[in-house]
Amino acid sequence: MRRRKRGTRGPAATLWNSGTSLDRQMLEYTVADDREWDARLLRWDILGTIGHAEGLRRARLLSVNEHRRLVAALRGALKAVERGELVIGQEHEDVHSAVELWLTERLGALGERVHTGRSRNDQVTVDLRLYLKHRVLDLHALATALVGELLAFARMHQRVLWPGYTHQRRAMPSSAGLWAAGYANGLIDTIESLAGLWPRLDRSPLGSAAGYGVPLPLSREAVAKVLGFSGVDHIVSGVQNGRGKLEAAVLFWCAELGHELAKLSTDVILFSAEEFGWLVLPTELSTGSSIMPQKRNPDLFELTRARTALVEGDLAQVMALKGKLAGGYHRDFQFLKAPLVRGLDTTGEMLAMVAGAVPRLGVDRTRARASLTGDILATDEVLRRVRGGEPFRRAYRDVADAVKRGEPTPAPSDAALLDARRASGNVGNLGVAALAARLRAADRWRRTERARFDRAMRRLATGR
Repeated sequence: MRRRKRGTRGPAATLWNSGTSLDRQMLEYTVADDREWDARLLRWDILGTIGHAEGLRRARLLSVNEHRRLVAALRGALKAVERGELVIGQEHEDVHSAVELWLTERLGALGERVHTGRSRNDQVTVDLRLYLKHRVLDLHALATALVGELLAFARMHQRVLWPGYTHQRRAMPSSAGLWAAGYANGLIDTIESLAGLWPRLDRSPLGSAAGYGVPLPLSREAVAKVLGFSGVDHIVSGVQNGRGKLEAAVLFWCAELGHELAKLSTDVILFSAEEFGWLVLPTELSTGSSIMPQKRNPDLFELTRARTALVEGDLAQVMALKGKLAGGYHRDFQFLKAPLVRGLDTTGEMLAMVAGAVPRLGVDRTRARASLTGDILATDEVLRRVRGGEPFRRAYRDVADAVKRGEPTPAPSDAALLDARRASGNVGNLGVAALAARLRAADRWRRTERARFDRAMRRLATGR
């Protein structure tokens, strides 16, 4: 078979050119930086195409032999991607044209038949859903690892008392354990919520084409099963109408993880400062100053806090792009990929970095306990009187008056402070085991879905 030379379809191979001349400047303007982001989808586009080819065979739009040859070539394309031989170059408009051109160079007209019954609109959507399923399961695992480190920190330091704050003013006794367990709890809430988002990721859009289906006897359900989806996006017009909505939901999930990371980072920055000194930041997790030799700076946590703002910015960009568009497909959707991929990458970097930092944080028990002085124990004194039978309002007023007069507040022992806080989830009764049980349940869910997803991708890639 005579193969076409790469790039013979003009300055960039497109799937929509019907033979008319193309304005190169216009083409590059419309492509913009899409090739860079499409590179992340190359493997998923090939796997999605293998699934689509199975649908064409079942609809008798491909013969058994044609299907066999096409799938073999696509599996060869996967290996070429792994070897770095199949890449998206300047001769391609996007990931779809790169894969199809690779096929037609090897299979001729048979390669051109692979696009039967689909549009780039449902093709990119299936690519993104496969990519998202893979990435969010990875992020779920990273978040789970971070929670595990926070729970270990909470267990180790659950009896280390230090002040709790409201309005950035000292409020009531807290502990290093409660501090870590609180962030673990918030992260677990977000980790668990992925199971609610997952069914939206786990529906195949193939067969919706440009949003209006195709006049062919395709079995959308069979293709979904081959691709490892639990079902289909049933109404074909809903696939394009929903563009941006799923990306926003995933980025919001990432932003929720970032919410905990940013607050934790700010606490570490404050609590490790000289004025506090409760947390000790090891030298290897800090940076120096180019002019002040004594400085050790918490850049890791400052930049984590900043990165959470970047993720929120990516979410805002998606929300702005998708808003107020009419129904159906719009080329605006092309720019959804960059903030989505960036946000996922940034979230993964943050989770991995903070998970590695938490177990290396030191705790200065002496300085932490020394901070529990004076007025911070006023509420304990009020409630000590209440336990003795005094009405709350009277006790509150009396203690307030004593504080105004400068009288010292009685200081209970550490054991008494902890024992008085035995209600579930309190300083003296963190319930770390209950949090760990929730984490294990979430991890079992992830492992189940990861195994199901990986089995489907392995069958597509190898036939086994």
